[in-house]
Amino acid sequence: MRCVIARFPFELTKNGVLEAMKGVKPEPVSGAFVTIGRRHYPAKQVGAVITRQDRRDFGVGEVLRAMTKLGFACGTRTDASSPAASPAAPPAA
Repeated sequence: MRCVIARFPFELTKNGVLEAMKGVKPEPVSGAFVTIGRRHYPAKQVGAVITRQDRRDFGVGEVLRAMTKLGFACGTRTDASSPAASPAAPPAA
C-alpha cells in the first residue's frame, strides 16, 4: 500500500511492518498506540521504525491512518485508562 508520511511516499505492507518491528521492544504507551502481534507500541515508535525518520517529522495521525489501512488495531490510551492509574475500588461493607 502506498502512503505518505511526513510528505514522503512509502510502499508499506503488513508483512513488511511485522518484519521491521520484529525484535523491537515496545516503549511505555501513554497516548496513541498500534497493536502489532500481542504488543502495544506507541504510534510514534512504529512510525520511526518503519520510516526511519525522526519522530518530530510526522504526526501520530499519519501513522495511525496507515496502520489502520494495513489492518493493524490502533487506539489511544489515556493515563486514566491504564490499570496502574485507576483508583482501587472501595472495600465492600
